[in-house]
Amino acid sequence: MNKELFGVFGGSETFERFRSRDEFDEVLSGPSLTVAIRDPGLDYPGWSATYADETGCCVIWGEAYVPGDEQNAARWLLDQYDTHGLDALDTLNGSYLAVLDIDGETPFVATDLVRSRECFYTDDPGPLVFGTDAAEVGQTIPDPSLDRNGILEFLHMGLALGEKTWIDELSRLPIDSRLTPHGVDSLSRFVYRPADPDAFDYVDELASRLERALRRRSSNPGPKGLLLSAGYDSRIVLSQVDDIDHCYTVGSPDAQEVQGAKRVANQYGATHTAFQPDERYLLADESKVQYSQGIKESLHIHHAGYTDELTDEVETMYHGLLCDTFFRGHFTAQDGVDVLGTWVPFQRLDPDPDPVAVFLDKYGYSREQSIELTERTGIDNDPEQFVEEAIAAEFAANRSRAECIQNALTCCGIANQPSVPFHNHLADQFFAPFLATDRELLEWHLRTPPRLRTTETFLQACKQLDDDILRHRPPDRPHDGMLLNEVEGFVRRKTPLLTSFEPPWPDRRTLFEKHGFNDRLLGEYENIHPIAPRHKLRVADLQTWLDSWDAVASDTIPWLQSPPRIMS
Repeated sequence: MNKELFGVFGGSETFERFRSRDEFDEVLSGPSLTVAIRDPGLDYPGWSATYADETGCCVIWGEAYVPGDEQNAARWLLDQYDTHGLDALDTLNGSYLAVLDIDGETPFVATDLVRSRECFYTDDPGPLVFGTDAAEVGQTIPDPSLDRNGILEFLHMGLALGEKTWIDELSRLPIDSRLTPHGVDSLSRFVYRPADPDAFDYVDELASRLERALRRRSSNPGPKGLLLSAGYDSRIVLSQVDDIDHCYTVGSPDAQEVQGAKRVANQYGATHTAFQPDERYLLADESKVQYSQGIKESLHIHHAGYTDELTDEVETMYHGLLCDTFFRGHFTAQDGVDVLGTWVPFQRLDPDPDPVAVFLDKYGYSREQSIELTERTGIDNDPEQFVEEAIAAEFAANRSRAECIQNALTCCGIANQPSVPFHNHLADQFFAPFLATDRELLEWHLRTPPRLRTTETFLQACKQLDDDILRHRPPDRPHDGMLLNEVEGFVRRKTPLLTSFEPPWPDRRTLFEKHGFNDRLLGEYENIHPIAPRHKLRVADLQTWLDSWDAVASDTIPWLQSPPRIMS
């Protein structure tokens, strides 16, 4: 990867057992740990920073903003920690990891509130190693073994839950936590605390916080681009950041999604490029799979195959990832009714949702496809029972952060967000501001009741910033009300002479067959060629990622052809 943080709890000699100092831009040693960073944006205001003095050292990796005029977030945190202790992390704003080591204090690595940047660490009798690249941290494990549960969760749902990876001895920090030499501590920054509705105007607060968050992210180097859909989330960025010149959408030029995005780009005076969904869209090669970190699907990195064309034109790339999760209630459970096999939601939340059923729907689980996968690979497990138990355990692990079940659903969804590889790739290639992780916006999320974290609230706030934001509506949402959109979509699907709303993403099955991916990705494993493309891509991800590890490559793929030794 272009950017990386890597460290050990120990001195420079311990560090050099695993990595060369020459691989990094800077290596800092404090009283109890040594940490290295490689980042072309190092010390650019708002981005990665380092600082050391006679008391210790601090490294910020990623995107971070601090109050006042201080330009170096690491220096700010080192100074604030001396006065406020761990409370200093409450004010650090952005998408980051923070490493701090001060004489007389417990050294630590801390996530941001929502773990938008992963930190992997070893669970091994040797030195405690941590870092942002799962493969590099994993290479330090002398005798790695595969984690059956992590692999099965990935194959059935497209992600490994909680702290798991595909390696037993390799874990990752959970949401809102820190790693110390003694273990993992849970922090209390991401906890739902509903506001007094008489003192907190949800629309006004969201509008003003969006405006400030976008202003914080408006000064970045070089030409600026935006990954633009025809939906709601990315267009507010285009509306408020003046010098975005280029917009990009993956899809055929005549697709509804692409045409809608092009109209939005033209509205704000930006050029628009549509990337044809050819073999590059699905190709799960090593350069793409590495950003999945061995825990989530590379499928979410829709733009990865077009990186060379993107980097030729822009240096900063904006996106609207997770705005639907934090502002529009993606993981809240709607009440509704089944109409002829189609779920039609009501304008209210489910008063008694089943958490397992909600996540089976939200994550990439298909009962029929998982059963076929297990039958064709010889995996000895009941997929439905396994997935239900895994989800129930993970929901329980996050339950204490929320007072009501709808917030608990959202918290668990955020803690296990499937699409983060999308940002992992962008952040390694560009300056990639992550709007949804702004501290003020996350506070709005935590204080606003689930019934008001809706598309309607979000659009009201956006209209305060730009009353022309909906000049061009998303092609599948022509009406203000969610119910009306669902009804029209249902009527279009059931009426032969009407054109249905097109899905926003290209058809995977068509692309899989057109470009011969059965042979190219899974040529020698004909037993799984008939299964669904998404599950085949997961198998390809698994094989590609593990094959990059010499220590585990011999233990990977045989279980696809016979009852698996590693899964027993």
